[in-house]
This record gives sequence, structure tokens and C-alpha cells, in this order.
Amino acid sequence: MKMKEIKASTMNVEKFIDEKVRNIRNAVGDGLAVNALSGGVDSCVVTALGHKALGDRLKTYMIDNGIMRENEPARVQAAFKKLGIHVEIIDASKAFFAALKGLTDPEEKREAITQTFYKDVFGKLVVKSKAKYLLQGTILTDVDETVAGIKRQHNVFEQLGIDPQKAFGYKILEPLIELRKDGVRKAGSGLGLPSAMFDRIPFPGPALAARVIGEVTPARIALVRKATTITEAALKDTKAFQYLAILHEDRVTGMRDGKRVFGNQIEIRSWESTDARKARPSRLSFDVLEKIAAKITKEIPEVVSVTYNITTKPTSTIEAI
Repeated sequence: MKMKEIKASTMNVEKFIDEKVRNIRNAVGDGLAVNALSGGVDSCVVTALGHKALGDRLKTYMIDNGIMRENEPARVQAAFKKLGIHVEIIDASKAFFAALKGLTDPEEKREAITQTFYKDVFGKLVVKSKAKYLLQGTILTDVDETVAGIKRQHNVFEQLGIDPQKAFGYKILEPLIELRKDGVRKAGSGLGLPSAMFDRIPFPGPALAARVIGEVTPARIALVRKATTITEAALKDTKAFQYLAILHEDRVTGMRDGKRVFGNQIEIRSWESTDARKARPSRLSFDVLEKIAAKITKEIPEVVSVTYNITTKPTSTIEAI
């Protein structure tokens, strides 16, 4: 079944918010709902929308899966506290790294993250809270890419014939599913969120695991996390749609202190796009790229090579995994 799309260019934001608030209230009734906040654009907007609809009857968790950006859980929790929304952080990093151990296939890694999140970690929280509904920020591009077989997005189920009620024990509400990223940003603005929440660069559901080619281990995540911090700081004023660092699997030859070493390779990507369906690489100056490479190789001794991706989407995808 083809999903209805609400285009950002013709979207009536106030009407959209009122309709979704009403739909959430009707679905949940007098009960409780829960949602998981990752700090990404979609999850921030759906969290604000859910709290507008349900108030304290929406329990918001942030699952610290061990594969997020530097200080992300505490930073997001503090930002929502300013909005009067309590966010409880759940440390589940051991469960996620255990599930990812030994996996190198991209789809197997995504499936491991999906099952660990929905069944093992979040499923227990839903049962504990006695909620019957999970509110999540699935958007239309997630559905498109999953159904087309481009990559399995962790938050797509019913469109693949998976019944969340049977699989996990709760129903899923997806109020943003008719929107693409530009529409989600308009909804965030209409909800009164600070621009830093809805106008920030996208971040994938599988977090930094989507940026590690090969096995995902604590050490490899720590490495790509450092490279991500450097890359985001260097490119934050470019106004690009998204920018990121990727850790490659192969070790390459480099030099340290006049001696040959075998080190890691980081790939930088920066994209110009509106809704992530198509994208082209940013035409960054060579000076900017040289500075990023110099900083990464200086501050992360394990890295000896930094490259820049110049392939459009398609054929490339925005994330590596």
C-alpha cells in the first residue's frame, strides 16, 4: 500500500499538529504511552507532539545504547528539561554491544539493533510502565528505503507485514509517517521547539553503528565518536544537510615518527539535500578538508588516512551502513 505524503511546501502546520494531537489522544484514551528519545530531529519532534497530546501520560525514555555521539544522552535530557519534559536515561550499552558482537553484515547489524531495542530493552520498559502504545518518529523516507530494499530502517514494521503487537507486545503510533525531513522540521517549528532541536543535522536510528564498517565494538565506536565530534565542529557553519565521519574496516599503511604503521581510515561525507531522497556531496574547500584531516590524524593516533566521499545519492547512500 502506497503511503500518503504531506508535502512540506503545501503543509498546513497548525492543522497537522491539531489532527495528530487528536489522533494520539483518541488512540491512547485514558491509558499510557511511552516513547524513546534519541535526540535526532524526528524523535525530538514526535516527543514534543506526544507530550502536547498526553502530557504526563507519555513516559519518555532515552536509551543509552553505547553507540551515540559524545555526551548525547545528558545533553538531550538537559534540553528537554528546559521544556518541562522529563526524560529518563536507561543505560543499555552492554546489551547492544553483546548483540552486535561478531556481526559484520550491515543488515544483520541493523536487525540486531532493532531486536535488542524493541524486544529486549524497550519491551521490558513498556511492560514495566503498563503502557500499550509506543510513540515513534518514523517518517516517509524510512518506509520508502525499507520497502524498496535499499536498507532496513530499524523503525519500520507494519509496511513489511510485521505486527508489533504480536512481535513485541505493544502497538506503535507513527504520527510523522506522512512527512519527509523538511516537513518534520516545519512541525518542530510549529510546536515551538528551539531550532537547535528541529534544525540540527539528521542522525541515524542505529546511531554510530551506521558509521562503522565491519564489527561494532566499544573501541571502534570510541574512535568514530571522536572523528564525529571533530567533523561536526568543523562543518557546523556550512549549512549542509548532513555531515558525518565513517570508520572503514580495512587497515591501511601510514607513517608515524618516520616509521611505517598500519592504521585506520576515516571517510568524511557532507551532503546537500532537502529530504534525503536525493543528495549531492558538498563542495567543501580543500583547505577545510585538509584541516579536518590534520585534526583527526593528530588527535586520533589510530587513524592514518582521511578521505572525502564525492559520490551522489544515488548511487551512494547518506549513511554507510
